[in-house]
Amino acid sequence: MAEEEKEEIKSFKDLGLCDELVEACDSLGWNTPTKIQVEAIPHALGGKDLIGLAQTGSGKTGAFALPILHALLESHSKQGYKSAPVFFALVLSPTRELAIQIAEQFEALGSGINLKCAVLVGGVDIMQQQIALGKRPHIIVGTPGRLVDHLTNTKGFSLRMLKYLVLDEADRLLNEDFEKALDDILNVIPRDRHTYLFSATMTKKVKKLQRACLRNPVKIEAASKYSTVDTLKQQYRFIPAKYKDCYLVCILTEMSGCTSMVFTRTCDATRLLAFILRNLNIRAIPISGQMTQAKRLGALNKFKSGECNVLVCTDVASRGLDIPSVDMVINYDIPTNSKDYIHRVGRTARAGRSGVAISLVNQYELEWYLQIEKLIGKKLPEYPAQEEEVLQYLESVTEAKRLSQMKLKEIGGTKKRRGGDDEDEDIERYLGVKGKSSKKVKRK
Repeated sequence: MAEEEKEEIKSFKDLGLCDELVEACDSLGWNTPTKIQVEAIPHALGGKDLIGLAQTGSGKTGAFALPILHALLESHSKQGYKSAPVFFALVLSPTRELAIQIAEQFEALGSGINLKCAVLVGGVDIMQQQIALGKRPHIIVGTPGRLVDHLTNTKGFSLRMLKYLVLDEADRLLNEDFEKALDDILNVIPRDRHTYLFSATMTKKVKKLQRACLRNPVKIEAASKYSTVDTLKQQYRFIPAKYKDCYLVCILTEMSGCTSMVFTRTCDATRLLAFILRNLNIRAIPISGQMTQAKRLGALNKFKSGECNVLVCTDVASRGLDIPSVDMVINYDIPTNSKDYIHRVGRTARAGRSGVAISLVNQYELEWYLQIEKLIGKKLPEYPAQEEEVLQYLESVTEAKRLSQMKLKEIGGTKKRRGGDDEDEDIERYLGVKGKSSKKVKRK
């Protein structure tokens, strides 16, 4: 019977949302609610706390944003707009880019109801954020560290009246990196609130927080514990470490019409690989935690706009980012934490679209790869490639790597640092879209 009721739900109106939000969904092209939205929104509207487990790209943001905006509109109608609650909801995210993206979705959904939203993330001028808080926003989206900065230092800013707390990518937020900041936040917000936890992967830490902070939560699993979407074609290739660059170039050249994300383990590797690919006339751009926030957003925007079709990144880009047109994810380095694989490959095959994920596994990474297969519960097929064809790229790739290493040494790019504007400008100029590539891909 319950299944029949769920099947009858065809629209956001059927979920019980108010007319203003139904219109907002229509204007964004959200015609039919996703599985996580169908299962989560009615419980949220009924006042329940939620733990939502859903695959990336499944509409998680809408599943928590819509009930919050519905409750805000109800407060408007009861109290009148001028006395509508400020600092109504707080959404915490582990990365700056995801926080900005969540805020954009809130603003899009709330564009017809005068919604005010503030983004509090590091790497951005704190004074501008204080001005935004002075405008008394309804929704705050941020990273834990910067939010604690404001709670400590911004005069008149308090979350004592908060009604909703959302932890997006909750498993990552409960890591040791965020533990102190999260404790500080939980200590100053009301216990009498609604709390939503959302993630693609569930961990023991999420369960621990469930006991501490949630009141009789409803657990919604719109995915199995660790799963990837059915529209994602996953493959691996076992290769010698010394030929990994060749395989990467071969795949990107064969799929030159696609938009691709290439995941590496370190910040330095993103820069070097982007240099190599640029030298081979592949439009690549790097993004990593070492870049300033402005540079990270600039790289992301170049990729989203299609100016560059290959984004070389660390796991800073694996969480939550919704770049609709990613056709392929390549794991250049296999993640040491197998759960990170779920988040990486979740950048493609989003919202019902198809996608490809290829993992390049060398002799030193086999154990990590086998852990991934164990986690997702399936043995992946091998990516078909003729080694003789791949090795035809060896000469040009070796030369491109030599030139790139020379250039990095010249501009001091291999040193680990934060900042260094002159070096950043040199790197940006070298990787800039308008700069000429020094070498095209050639076969022997």
